[in-house]
Amino acid sequence: MILSDQSILEEIEKGTIVIEPYDRKNLGSNSYDIHLGKYLAIYNDTMLDARKHNQVTHFEIPDDGYVLQPNMLYLGVTMEYTETHAHVPFLEGKSSTGRLGINIHATAGKGDVGFCNAWTLEISCVHPVRIYAGMPIGQLIYFPVVGEVINKYSHKSSAKYNERNMKPLESMMWKNEF
Repeated sequence: MILSDQSILEEIEKGTIVIEPYDRKNLGSNSYDIHLGKYLAIYNDTMLDARKHNQVTHFEIPDDGYVLQPNMLYLGVTMEYTETHAHVPFLEGKSSTGRLGINIHATAGKGDVGFCNAWTLEISCVHPVRIYAGMPIGQLIYFPVVGEVINKYSHKSSAKYNERNMKPLESMMWKNEF
């Protein structure tokens, strides 16, 4: 079951869903359109190591846009900061984004109850494409949770992406024990 536009509005009113900045025109029949923030990041090394802290370089998307190149991973960020206190948020690409050959996430499309932050996007493309800060990039859909959530993401000691940040965050896989 996915929340309808009316249900999303009710949850925003209750404070269980927070979207900043919020604009009613971005509310679809069962989703909320999100936009690309002004920062991108790329990894400094061409070979990454899951056990090491792989550093990134952040840069701002110029007003005249930035051309994404195939076979590259770009970390982007949503313009919107969100909080989800009683639902499971899913981030999906918009069909218009997909039709440009842009993928906005490799594996991390599902959030957790209690996630409070901007979304880091794992952006790749199939051919060169110019993108712009503020362009619609995806949509959030919300699923109700059955049962009580005992361990919300924002309260987990092992949560690695809790600190509010409006720049893309690199992988924190190195913080796991393996």
